[in-house]
Parts: sequence; structure tokens; C-alpha cells
Amino acid sequence: MIKQLRIKNYILIDDLTCDFDEKLNVITGETGAGKSIIINAIELAFSTRVSREVIKSGEDKAFIELTIDNKKHNLNDFFAENGIDSFDNEIILSKEITQNGARTRINGTMVNGEVVKYLKNMFLDIHSQHQTYSFLQPKCHINLLDEYAKSFYGEKLDKYKLEYQEYTKLKNDLENLKNAAQMTESQIEFLKFQLNEIDDAQILSINEYEELRKELEILENAEKLKELTGTSYWAINGDDNSILDSLNDIRRNISKAAETDANLTETEQSINEAVDILITVGGVLREYSQNLDNDEARLNEIQERLYLLDKLKHKYGNTLEAVLETGENLRQELDGIEFSTQNIENLETEISLKYNELEILAQEISEARKNYAKVLSVLTEEKMQKLELPKARFLIDVKPKELSSDGIDDVEFLISTNVSEDLKPLAKVASGGEISRVMLSLKSVFAQSDGIDTVIFDEIDTGISGKASQSVAEEISELANSHQIILITHQPIIASKANKHFYVRKSQNDITKVEVYTLNENDRIMALAELAGGEINDKSIEFAKSLL
Repeated sequence: MIKQLRIKNYILIDDLTCDFDEKLNVITGETGAGKSIIINAIELAFSTRVSREVIKSGEDKAFIELTIDNKKHNLNDFFAENGIDSFDNEIILSKEITQNGARTRINGTMVNGEVVKYLKNMFLDIHSQHQTYSFLQPKCHINLLDEYAKSFYGEKLDKYKLEYQEYTKLKNDLENLKNAAQMTESQIEFLKFQLNEIDDAQILSINEYEELRKELEILENAEKLKELTGTSYWAINGDDNSILDSLNDIRRNISKAAETDANLTETEQSINEAVDILITVGGVLREYSQNLDNDEARLNEIQERLYLLDKLKHKYGNTLEAVLETGENLRQELDGIEFSTQNIENLETEISLKYNELEILAQEISEARKNYAKVLSVLTEEKMQKLELPKARFLIDVKPKELSSDGIDDVEFLISTNVSEDLKPLAKVASGGEISRVMLSLKSVFAQSDGIDTVIFDEIDTGISGKASQSVAEEISELANSHQIILITHQPIIASKANKHFYVRKSQNDITKVEVYTLNENDRIMALAELAGGEINDKSIEFAKSLL
């Protein structure tokens, strides 16, 4: 249920906080006072599209925040999947509207429209003369019926849905097999040729190409490298005037000098290290130069290997890694083609058996649906008659259809509110007063199973008066025992049932301003008196007191 609504800089409202009761919340006020602003703000918080026109004139942004008390639904997994923090049973839904767009957050985490839509379907149902009510949508009717009767055939329906998923998978497998069977022999041979071409190359690693390129560069420059390293070796360690000869002379001189001056000892050690390093470097250069041969055979081998790898990369991927991945994909495709006529026949037999099982189960579910459709039809008619629709007829029509994920039934709510009219789809009921009472009837019947927390009725009393008003008031009061109700009304009889009464007033001085007040007992008497008589006098006050 909605615990609290906060609005700031929204249309004609500066700053407003409404704390709602968990049962029946009534909103009244003069025509044009702005009562629907509250309803619109709640709906806007759950909307995916928002116009910047709702920002109060002269302000940069508007803000709406709903605090929701969640006691019915387990949202832990849903919140975890969407990176939303869980605040136990409390959900804070906020929307900030700026000139550039709108941002929606749940418990401080920014969310997309799909997340908000999911929550709206779970928590909120709005009915007004200008909106589509969930019960009007034929696609919802089968779910409403199944949800109502879930304790009677719910387990069987769950089993059917699982079996249907298996049936669908088998059909997909068969389609894939048949598609593979349609592949020509030449196509299969071509796949095998491609796979053999990759396998025969025996690629050692994904880095083989780069490693061969480095080796090729060395072999192509072998003479130059041999000359450079050989010359460097003779410069270090040649017979006459080599670097080592000169360095050894320096070492002997410094050694003698260090015998006289100990300060040169460290210098002597550095020279000794330099001699050792040069001896090692010379040895490395000599070995490198002697072992470096112009291996024409290896050069040709590498060039041929690189040509092959380039060819594979051109055909199957830009890298050896991509080539190997292509080979694996080809192998899997060929494995999938290793089928036989017997495999297809076996699968077709399995599908046929599964279909027969589903038909039997679907037929049992269909019979149960028809039985409970009759029960619900009677209950709904009784509710309508109670709400001063004495000639109303209501039928939950269950018609056959092809086997599908929810069975073999199409379900639609049909209604007639006049003796002279045939039953028609619920969505085609025209009268505002009638549709309001029809919706209330349905809501009351399905209250135990629909899972919705908060129901909003925007002027449900349109087109009704007298006994119908009294009946609607009593039904709403009863519905409020299982749902939080927020409604706008002009009927004092309905308003008198409120657990919490909000009064909306518009003032127009220098600026137009809408304010909302929570009424105490005395204020409620005055508000009801105003609704009853159009003005407050002794007679209307007495009538208001009698209602309370």
C-alpha cells in the first residue's frame, strides 16, 4: 500500500505531503479545485513517459516520491537482479522531472521503465472514465479466472505449463533436425573440407604466427647479424689492441695505485667487474656469431608455414584464435548434422505422445475453468444487482482454441446492463455510471486473488445517485478491508465511509495555488455538509452528522 505521497513544484502544488490510511482514503473538494492532481501524481510516479509541462511555473524541476509498504510480495530476487537495495518492507519510488527529462529511482537506485512497469502491475490499479482498467483487457481475463481458482486447479495448470515448455522444446529440436536434414550432400562435404583444412594445419598456439615472423626476420638478416656480432667480439677480445687488453692494463695500473692509496680500492673493484662483464659478453657474442647460420631450408619452411597461416586467416578469421574458433563451430555444426531418419521419427513419436498428454490435461483444466466461470458469473451478477444494476447479466465466456501455453481456452468477460441488449465484451460497455459499478463488482469478487495492493477510483460516483450511491459506498467500504482504496468522490454518502478524508482547495490571488488538507472530525462534518447541500447550513450539517 502507499504510505505516503510527497510532491514538490508539481503543476499548481508547491510542497505537499499526504499520509494515507491502509484502508479507505477519500478526496473531496469543489469542481476544478485540483483533486485529480494527487491521483495524477501517483500515476506519474509509475509512468515511463513524463512531460516537462507538469513542472510548476517558474521552477526548474518537479519532484514526486511514494513510500510503499510492501507486505504481500517477495521482491528480494527482483531487486537483486536490478541492483536495487532492499529496505525490508519499505519501497521508496521517486521521480525527478527536469526540463531535459525525468529520472526514476527505487530505494535510491536509478531504474528503467520496465522495472517501474513491473512494480505498477503489482501494486497499483487505477480506474477513471478516461483510462483502461485492467479488467477491461480480454488478455487478462484468463489469468484473473485462473488466479481466482488456483486452489482448485492451480497445481494441474502449473504442471500443464511445465509440460508445454517441454513440448515446445521438442518441437524446436525437431525443426532443427529437419533443417539439418535438408542440407545437401555437397554442403556437408564443404563443411568437412573446411574443418579438415583447419585441422590439418595443426596450429600450435594462437601466438604461432607472431613467433614465426620473429624467427623469419632473424634468418633473413643472418649475414648482417653474424658480421655485427663477430666484429663486436673481436673488438672486445681480439689479438691486438682489444678492449680487454686495454682494460687489463688499466686494471694493473689501478691495482698498483691502490696498494699506495686505499681510496682507489673501490675503483679497482669496479674495473675488475667491468673486465668480468666484458669477458662474459664476449663469450656470448662469439657463441651467437658461430652458431648463426644462413639456414635456407628453415627459411623456406617458415615462409611456407606463414603462407598457409595467412591463407587460413584470410578465409576463417583475422587471427589464429578466430581460425581455431571457426574450426570449433564447424565441428559442432557437423556433429549436429550427424542425424538419421530414425532420430527424426523417434522425436516425432515423442512429440505426438506429449501432445496427447497435454490435450488430456488441457481438457481437464478447461472443464474446471468452465465450472468456476459459472460460479464467478453468478457471484458477479449478484454484486452488480447489489450495486443497483438489477437487469445486469454477466458471463465469463470460455471458448475453445488451439492448444497453447495456457491451455485450450479463450476467456472473455461479457456483460449486458439492459434487458434489451445482448451480452457484449466488457470493454464495450459505454455508460460511465455503469462501468464504474461493474468495475467495483469485479474488483470485489476478485479481491481475494488479484494481488493488487492499492486501487484508485477517480470519480467512481459519476452517473449515480440515491440507492446506487449507498450501495457503492457500502461495497467500497467492504473492499477496503482487503485493499487500500484512494478515491475522488462528489457523493457525501461515499465520502462518509472514509478512514481518512482529504480536502482539496484552489486559491487564486496573485498566483493560482492548490492546497490539500487532512480533515479532523469537525472539518469532515463541514466538508460532507458542503457536498450534501452545496452550502453549509443547519440542515446540511445535521445530514452530515447523521452520515457519520
